[in-house]
Amino acid sequence: MDEVVIEIYSKGRWHKAAQFSLYGKDYGSGFHAKGSLSYGFDYVLPRMEENRIVDRVGCLYPINFDLYSSENWPAFLLDLLPTGAARDTWLKSLGLRDDESSWWQLLRFATGNPPGNLRIAGAAVETPIEHPGFDKQEIVEKNVDFIEYAEANGALVAGASDVQGQAPKFLLVEDHNNRWHAEGALPDDQTKCHWLVKFPRGKKEADHRVLLNEAPYYEVARAFGVRTGAPLEYQDDALFVRRFDRIVIKGSVERLGMESMASVCDISEFGLRGSHNKNCATIRRFATDPHREILEYIKRDILNVALRNTDNHGRNTAFLKEPSGNIALSPLYDFAPMFMDPEGIPRASRWDAEGEREIGQPDWVQVAEDLERETGFCSTELRLWLSDQAPTVERLPEMMSYCGVEEALVEALTGRIEVVAKKLQEARP
Repeated sequence: MDEVVIEIYSKGRWHKAAQFSLYGKDYGSGFHAKGSLSYGFDYVLPRMEENRIVDRVGCLYPINFDLYSSENWPAFLLDLLPTGAARDTWLKSLGLRDDESSWWQLLRFATGNPPGNLRIAGAAVETPIEHPGFDKQEIVEKNVDFIEYAEANGALVAGASDVQGQAPKFLLVEDHNNRWHAEGALPDDQTKCHWLVKFPRGKKEADHRVLLNEAPYYEVARAFGVRTGAPLEYQDDALFVRRFDRIVIKGSVERLGMESMASVCDISEFGLRGSHNKNCATIRRFATDPHREILEYIKRDILNVALRNTDNHGRNTAFLKEPSGNIALSPLYDFAPMFMDPEGIPRASRWDAEGEREIGQPDWVQVAEDLERETGFCSTELRLWLSDQAPTVERLPEMMSYCGVEEALVEALTGRIEVVAKKLQEARP
């Protein structure tokens, strides 16, 4: 089979929206294979005139009767694919070799319940047998029965990093009896809450410390003024993250569209270094309120620089698409002291050229001037705003202590935070 049907969730049900076909049945090239995307007639007809971005399968694909040919898979399809530990589990389950040809089969069969409001038709299989679920402690302990159940039901969704992370992440749902099930295994009317559950990337002490500090890091981000979701819950080496792309309302579930920055920037690849400049230009193009969202994006990078969250690749930032038509950056996610990771994770997205001559130390004056040219954002206004962030940055050590970040980590970052605050002060025109 060399075609898949893409479904989108809207107004309480799934709609067949588009088809993606490979040219020449080129499975061996993986997501680098040529193909074409087209919307279905029944999907286009009632939506073509309004052509809302939130109704598209991807921001870059307006709703019409055109045939979109591409040298690679459309980048939004990569958002649906399992990675890291999840990919390994699916390969084993489907009996596939670990090579490029396996990506097509993973797209066909392993994309039934990804984050966001897209899925591949046929990949979502109704669970034929009711399961009583698990209690929270069994999940925390990674009970063997739970792991086997989660893998069998496709709850294992990703590794901890963009390319080769092997820490399991599970998409789970909690029912009204506080029992936990795989995403997709429970009817919407029985669902109380949707969760992502994370475990340490490895067995070293640093791996555990990274996860331990992720919940307090998130509260620091909240205090700093970054857009955040619900507080994270840490329990014995398990991190419970309440999902913001699922909203339970009176027995029904609203699935919000979620598209990574990598996808919206048309990057059909994993692990490529990202450009903050290009990301800001993309925000200007698609966000409902570009001015607000560019400032939100920059504020996140200030925090990443100060607290050394180096794992800032293009799939760790996303647009959230609401039924109302509003498009904005999603709440922050995957924000942690990743510089501590034993594998050594370099800063993945950076400011272009002179904007970041020294990795991790942006030249904010240059950034402001570049963004005025690339996005039309007034450089004087941006420089004033940047300098106004300095006092809040200076208070970060105090915020970190208050939010429960390990004191050793606070002490290790205090000097760096002072440097970041000084550079922001120097941005004042």
